[in-house]
Parts: sequence; C-alpha cells; structure tokens
Amino acid sequence: MTIAITPVAADPVDHLLEIGLKDLWYPICPSHFIKENPVSLRRLGRKIALWRDGEGVLHALEDRCPHRGAPLSQGVVLGDRLSCPYHGVEVRHDGVVTRVPGSPGCKLEGSQATRHFHVQECAGAVFLYNGKESVDVPPPLVLPEQLTDDAEYSSFLCYTEWKGDYRYVLDNVMDPMHGTYLHKQSHSMAEGDSTAKFGIRQTDTGFVFEKEGQRNVNFDWTEWADTGIHWMRLEIPYPKTGGPGGNFIIIGAFSPIVKGMTATFFWRVRKLPRGWERDTWRFLYKNRLEARHWHVLEQDRVMLEEMEPDANQHENLYQHDLGIVRLRRHMRNLAQAQLAEAAAAAA
Repeated sequence: MTIAITPVAADPVDHLLEIGLKDLWYPICPSHFIKENPVSLRRLGRKIALWRDGEGVLHALEDRCPHRGAPLSQGVVLGDRLSCPYHGVEVRHDGVVTRVPGSPGCKLEGSQATRHFHVQECAGAVFLYNGKESVDVPPPLVLPEQLTDDAEYSSFLCYTEWKGDYRYVLDNVMDPMHGTYLHKQSHSMAEGDSTAKFGIRQTDTGFVFEKEGQRNVNFDWTEWADTGIHWMRLEIPYPKTGGPGGNFIIIGAFSPIVKGMTATFFWRVRKLPRGWERDTWRFLYKNRLEARHWHVLEQDRVMLEEMEPDANQHENLYQHDLGIVRLRRHMRNLAQAQLAEAAAAAA
C-alpha cells in the first residue's frame, strides 16, 4: 500500500522574514565590490546586477534580461545601460529597454520590462531599497549619526559572510550577556559581573535592552532601531591602551544572501574629530586592534554556524533573553502586517 504524504506548507510569515522584509533599506555589499565590470549578487531573495556608469554612479537591476532571462551582469556597460551578452538587448538603469539590435522597433523597445532598484553608498557600503514594488523615489536612507557625521566620528567597515539565517545574527547582537562568557578573554570584555538582570527601555525608533545597575563596564546594552533600515548599536568601554575616542561603538546591520547565508556588516566607530587623535586611533586600529576584533567575530561565527538551523525550536529561554523575545515578536508583527497589506491589495 502506498501512503500519500502531504507536504507541510511553508509558514508565509517565516518565509518573508527569511528573505527580508519589504520597504526597507538593506546593506548588500561593501562599495569596493563594484568596480569596472558589472557584478551579480544574490540578496533578499533576488539576483541583482550592479554596475557603475562613466561618472562612477552606482545602478542596480534585476539580473535577468527581459528577452530570454539571460544574466545582464555578464553583459557590457554602456554608461547608464547594460547590454545583454546573449542578444545585445540594452536595458537602462530604470529598467526601460532602450534598444533591441536584432529587431529594431519591436514592442520590447521602450517598455519598462526589468525590475530596477534604488541604491546608495554610505560609510563604505552599498545600500539597496527592498521595495515590494518599484518606486520612482525611495524614502530617505537614515543611518545613525556615527555613520554619517564624518566630522565627529571615524569608522571602519568590517564585512563578512556567515553560514546561517541572519535572524540568528540579530539574536546574537541582542544578547549582551554572551560577551561575558564567549568573549571573556577579550581585552575589552573581561570586566563586570557575570550575573545580571536586564530591562527594556523604549526609544523613538526602537528599544534598548540593557543590564540593570551596570553601565560602561562591559558589553552592557544593545539598541535596536528602525529608521527605514534596521540597525543595531552597542558600546564597549575601552582601556587607555585602546587609544583615544571614548567607548568603542559598534553599528551592525545584516542582510540575507540566500537560505542559510548572511551578509554581516559591523562598523567599528570611535568619536574623534579630525586631527591627530583620529589619525592615532586609525593607525592603532589597523596595526593592533583589528586582529583582536576579528578574533571576537570569529568566536561568534563559529558559535552561530555550529548551531542547528532549527535551534530556535528547542530553546529554554530565561530573563536574559527578553530582548531576543521582544525583537522576534516585533519582526513577526511587521511581517504579518506586510502580508495582510499585500492580501488586501490583491483582493
């Protein structure tokens, strides 16, 4: 006897979260990834072609020619257009087909037949607006001042790609207590109490998850914010040997590449006006501190990559995990709202 097995339908909320919420900005790669030739990246459930025109301006299209689906990223840059390598079809940065050399005047010419994306560069990274549909003008890209105020802050971008769901990276950053244990040998996270009670404090753009009664001692708090892009911020007190600039600030933002792969962006920041102190810290960072920071990140990477994909289905959470619970619930609420909006629009 043959037994029919009915496949379990994927949770639409989980699927949307897995590929990335819509109508948000996401960092997708460091700026230096895009040079003379087009580049193809898989991000946010899509395959995207990126290139620079003759003025260095960045453009992005879905990496699929509207003629036969060939990869535009394999083609030739013609200023603000890409010429498909398969049949020479030329697609402008706004998705409009400007020329079909094999069949001049055909209906494909002049049509907006390819999805285009708005991209901006800031703080050494490329940001893409992941709209649920193409828009003429995206909302502004609003980043924390540590990444936009170059007169007061100096930063380095640390980019890496980790195996695993980006939501586990969110959980890791929204977990200050892991610094006390996993990173206890770090020169910047060896101090403070190994026990703590946490609280949640609302902000205008999100919330702060913080230790009660301990501040500026260790990795004592994490901020999560939504300013049209989701980002996280934390500070770690630095000893005098860490150079000038006060607390060591980390800004994090994360993007799904494909299922089971995450693009991680960590900006390492100090508050230092331009001058000799900034130059001193930047020299110190590149020659001494950067290797230590990579060592800490490597500890996180190993821990997250060795976790089972369904690890969050077998948890026993306690008080230290209030921030994780809060963030997961908020993300699911956002996904549910977007799915409800899409269903209403389709009705």
